[in-house]
Amino acid sequence: MVGSAGTARRNARYTALDADGPLPLDMLRAVPAIRRDPLTFLEGLVARYGDLVAFPVPRGQVLLVNDPDGARRVLVDNARGYGKATVQYGALSLVTGAGLLTTDGEVWRRHRRIAQPAFHARHLGSVAACACTAADRMRAQWDAAAATAAPSRTSPGGSGAVVDADAAAMSAMLEVVGRTLFAADLTPVAERVVDAVDAALHAVVRTAASPLPHWVPTRRRRRLRRAVVTLDAMCEDLVAGRRAAGTRADDADVLALLLGAADAGTPAGMSPREVRDEILTLVIAGHETVASSLTWTLHLLAGDAGVQARLHAELDDVLGAPPGSRAPTWDDVPRLRFTRAVVDEALRLYPPAWVITRRALAADVVCGIDVPEGTLVILSPWLLHRRAASWPEPSRFDPGRFLADDAGREPSRGPVRGDYLPFGAGPRLCIGRDMALVQAVLVLAGLLRDRVVSRPPGVAPPTVDALVTLRPRGGLPLAMTPR
Repeated sequence: MVGSAGTARRNARYTALDADGPLPLDMLRAVPAIRRDPLTFLEGLVARYGDLVAFPVPRGQVLLVNDPDGARRVLVDNARGYGKATVQYGALSLVTGAGLLTTDGEVWRRHRRIAQPAFHARHLGSVAACACTAADRMRAQWDAAAATAAPSRTSPGGSGAVVDADAAAMSAMLEVVGRTLFAADLTPVAERVVDAVDAALHAVVRTAASPLPHWVPTRRRRRLRRAVVTLDAMCEDLVAGRRAAGTRADDADVLALLLGAADAGTPAGMSPREVRDEILTLVIAGHETVASSLTWTLHLLAGDAGVQARLHAELDDVLGAPPGSRAPTWDDVPRLRFTRAVVDEALRLYPPAWVITRRALAADVVCGIDVPEGTLVILSPWLLHRRAASWPEPSRFDPGRFLADDAGREPSRGPVRGDYLPFGAGPRLCIGRDMALVQAVLVLAGLLRDRVVSRPPGVAPPTVDALVTLRPRGGLPLAMTPR
């Protein structure tokens, strides 16, 4: 068989897809590498076979699409032609159940309609206030660590403690999620919930890669069940607490909307199980993704003094120079243009959701390739965000990509072409995108308005762990010092 490029495909006997790709033996040999570092594996595939890669699987077809037009076709132009019946979302549903992340069709549309009002732009002011409070809490955590740290655990000047930025961000953003989406204080259970989410998502990734059925009681799956029990208890406490406190007619947080739908007693309402599934979905997606983006933003700034100096210049202009700087507010967001560009560029280099999968519900054509019904399509924002054709010098940290040019033209942020997908695209665009960006910008501004973030001496850059989101393996130790 001849491929779309006019050359004979050596994989023609293993797949009906008209795209080159590895042979079965290649895949077998690559299993350890895939488990160890799937990002590097995917990069190698694209470097060898191009932007469309067909995988040899015994049953069905699998196509990796690293073309922006192809991504747009699947996620935007023909979004209803693709569903989420994939291994990725099936494994995730072992934790979240049938929530917004994993459902399709009418169930997803009904749940989205119920939750959507809580994410309206009119609520961003209160989200901003919670984000600023979270930034203050993170600052206090660093200050407390500096006051008690041994000299070996401080920065070279001895005035800044070394703290795991990843763990700090996870706890802080869980607090924001609790207050903004559920009108609840999750601080007392933050450590327990963060640990349970971490354990559950680690197990989800391993479960998705395992050939064993989900019901086989391996040690990893027992750990997953224990984590889910903890998360279920959190959901039950949230619901019970809100039931006891009562809701007002004008309450517009997600929990109030979910409970209102459950109490409606109509087919358009929600069952108690559906309420649980959406709570867990929003807890996990709401704090894990924003915390991941904040963690990698701090990592990038710690490694680039020039970008950090430019960020400080903007913060001084908007918030005042230290020691007289003030905390940011919602009203400052429009003026924090470079801060937003820093966040956007960090999301390009380290998109929290690094892989997106879809199942073709009917035959389609993607980038000239016939895609039969049932084909599994894999999209990777990690790859799309690092295409040299879309992003010159793709590995360079350059927030200027997201600023207006000398002529005042605003840059394209990508979804039109499908080369910038940190929150997905199309109808399934993340419901909390605007909230997430406000949180990330204001937490970053609040943290660094009078401080410098740096990598401690002798600490190597982190290894990227491609779990459900991108995480720094072993945490991210960073120092925060006054400026």
